[in-house]
Amino acid sequence: MKRSIGRRSRIAALGAGAVLVLTTLFATPAWAHVTVHPDTIPAGTGDIEVTFRVPNERDNANTVGVQVFFPANLALLTVSVLPVPGWTAKVNTQTLAKPIASGDGPVNQIVTDITWTATAGGIAPGQYQDFAVAAGQAPDQTGDVIFKSLQTYSSGEVVRWIQVASSQNPNPDNPAPVLTLTNPTPTAAPVTTSASSGSTEGLAIAALVVAVIGLLGVIMLFVRGRRNDQQGEGSEVASGASASDAPTP
Repeated sequence: MKRSIGRRSRIAALGAGAVLVLTTLFATPAWAHVTVHPDTIPAGTGDIEVTFRVPNERDNANTVGVQVFFPANLALLTVSVLPVPGWTAKVNTQTLAKPIASGDGPVNQIVTDITWTATAGGIAPGQYQDFAVAAGQAPDQTGDVIFKSLQTYSSGEVVRWIQVASSQNPNPDNPAPVLTLTNPTPTAAPVTTSASSGSTEGLAIAALVVAVIGLLGVIMLFVRGRRNDQQGEGSEVASGASASDAPTP
C-alpha cells in the first residue's frame, strides 16, 4: 500500500513538473517580443509618443543593438528621440519628391529608421529597455503602422521582428510591432453627454426644491394644527372655569 502511494506521489510530481515546463515554454514568446506602446491611438492625434519595448530573450548574451524601420505609407512626421542612458541613437531620413502637408507646414523628409546602439553593457538577460520617440502628429488615415525591427545580441545573433499577422498565420513567431490607428472619437458625443448630464442635474434640483416645499408645507400644517389644538384646549378650560364660578341658583 505504501509503495502504491509513493508511486502515485512521484507520478503526480512528474506531471506537475511537465505542466510547469510546458507552460513556461509556451508563455515565453508572449512577453519576449519587441512591442510598441500604446498599440492603438485615434488617427490624426497630435503630439504623440510611442515607446518600443525591447526585452532580452536570451540567457547567454546581451542585446546591444535595436533598429526600428518606419513605414512610408503611414509616415510619422517630425520624429524626435528621447535620450536613453548607455545608448546612442541615429535617425535616418528620406527626402520626398512631393512634400506632405502637416500642421507645422509642408514636410519634405520622413524618417526611414532609427538605430539604437549600446555604449555600455546593453540589455542583460532577464531585463528590458524602453526606447521612446515623439511625433508631431499621427497619420490622419486609419490602418496599421508596422514597425519592422531588428534586435542584435552581443553573440552576433540578429533576431528579425518583421512578420505580419495574417489569416493564414495569425500568430507569427517573430511579429513586428504594430500601432493601430482607429477612427477619431466624434466630437458630438461629449456635447450630448454634457447636455444629458445637465438635464439630469436640472431635474434633480427641481425635484429637491419640490420636496423641500412639500416638507415645509407639512411642517406648517403640523404647527397650525398644534395651535388650533392648543386654542381649543384653552377655550374648554376657560368655559369650565366660567361654569364653576357661576352662582348656584
